[in-house]
Amino acid sequence: MRTYLTAAIVLCSLFVQAQPAAVKNTAKSVFSLSTFRADGSLLASSHGVFVGSNGEAVSELKPFIGAASAVVIDQKGNKMDVTRILGINDIYNAAHFRVNGKTTPATLASSSAANGSSAWLVGYGVKNPEIINTRVKSMETFMDKYAYYIFGMNAPDNAIACPFVNDNGEVLGLLQVSNTSFDTHATDARYINSLAPHGLSYNDATIRQIGIPCAMPTDLAQAQLTLVMANQSGDSLKHVTAINDFCELFPTEPDGYDARARMQASQKRFDDADKTMEQAIKQVEKKDEAHYNFGKLIYDKVLYQTDAPYEKWTLDKALEEVNEAYALSPLPGYQHLAAQITFSKAEYQKAHDMFMALYQNKDFKNPELLYEAARCKQMLNAPAKEVIALLDSAINTTDTLQIVSAAPYFLTRATAYEQADSFRQAVFDYTRYEYLMRGNVNANFYYIREQAEVKGHLFQQALGDIARAIILDPQEPTYYAEMASLQLRVNMIDEALKTAERCVEIAPNYSDGFLLLGLAQVKKGQKGEGIANLQKAKELGNEQADALIDKYSK
Repeated sequence: MRTYLTAAIVLCSLFVQAQPAAVKNTAKSVFSLSTFRADGSLLASSHGVFVGSNGEAVSELKPFIGAASAVVIDQKGNKMDVTRILGINDIYNAAHFRVNGKTTPATLASSSAANGSSAWLVGYGVKNPEIINTRVKSMETFMDKYAYYIFGMNAPDNAIACPFVNDNGEVLGLLQVSNTSFDTHATDARYINSLAPHGLSYNDATIRQIGIPCAMPTDLAQAQLTLVMANQSGDSLKHVTAINDFCELFPTEPDGYDARARMQASQKRFDDADKTMEQAIKQVEKKDEAHYNFGKLIYDKVLYQTDAPYEKWTLDKALEEVNEAYALSPLPGYQHLAAQITFSKAEYQKAHDMFMALYQNKDFKNPELLYEAARCKQMLNAPAKEVIALLDSAINTTDTLQIVSAAPYFLTRATAYEQADSFRQAVFDYTRYEYLMRGNVNANFYYIREQAEVKGHLFQQALGDIARAIILDPQEPTYYAEMASLQLRVNMIDEALKTAERCVEIAPNYSDGFLLLGLAQVKKGQKGEGIANLQKAKELGNEQADALIDKYSK
């Protein structure tokens, strides 16, 4: 019996010695992975392998979905945070990411392993990682060069996403348990390592479920797109990270500074935003773009953040920056912004002349300039026909494939037609605007169109529009008053009475409601109640009430 035991020990020893040294060496690159929810609780655990010396790693994707953070622990027991997602793939359950530390990378196999060839599953362990010999049962090629392996073995529960390697210790793929068989599968590690960030990463539905930010693409155009998408993601942490990564990767490009300053301005940190843009002017190669961005930032702040005064930023300062950009590089786009700032400074004739001069530039000719010139004419109280002529040209020169962009032109022309007492033409343009906006208009739009319809004696359409306004904003008493007034005008007395009652119900201090209720009651034959409500309207300050009380009291 002792002889048999000794023989067994020798056989085991020979099996251990049969493991190639290169295979054992791969264990230094295997790590454990833990992901956590936003509240710090453990979400999932798995494994992976380092593929680069600067923290690059590959693993499975599943543990990251829903994770706010993640850490890895290498074979030496060192803990490192996962800082960036480099790429993912849902179909192959693959994740490529980076941790914050220097790492020992494994070597990836340069070619696929053949069917029947030897392979080793290298487990994770701080002291004695388990290494299991197996063979490639079958291999399928995808994307013309990558391998999807099936191994004829039952996978240990504690080896998910651990690497399979060949006899040279080169990583073939990461272990995945099959949901349909007892076989063990593996996706080519070369493919997982190839997953890279791109401009639309933040638009990926799965990426949106991962709290860890995406890495910045190294291609400038893709990086610029990433800045935009990170801003639109609604995740402030990811947005800040994207800005910082862009500025670090492209320190002489203006986009990162502009994004940072705009974020700071949105937080009303105007001093910080000012310093960021001054830094941009010093650092970037394209000085004209930096000055232009600074001018546009100031212009946007003055127009849209009126609740947060910042004396250092004025329209004059914005114009100064834009003019500096134009002096460095006389681009028509810079002159366009200068014209818009001039308009905002109420220098309408000068702005008009600038817009029209730009329209003569064959390389910059676009209908928006005619639209803006028309707005200048409106502000100068020019005859409506001059405004309409400019807007006609703007609409007629808009590419039919981009007709949606002409929506503001129709809206502005509608107001010009109203000014010219062409109310039915105005209604037509309001309707074109509604169509181009795909019905995405508010209650006030329907109220405004209703007013034009009334003036054009389109009473049935007007009743429909004021009803729409009420549906969209049922707590606005002005709309009920307008409807009651219109109903009285077309002799819908009972309907006017109900509308006016609803008006005073939601706005008991609104004098027009009581005025119209009183009128409806008088016309209904309820003279006493009607005069009492007219008196109530007078007490609330309605200037029309006195004359009506005198008229109906006789």
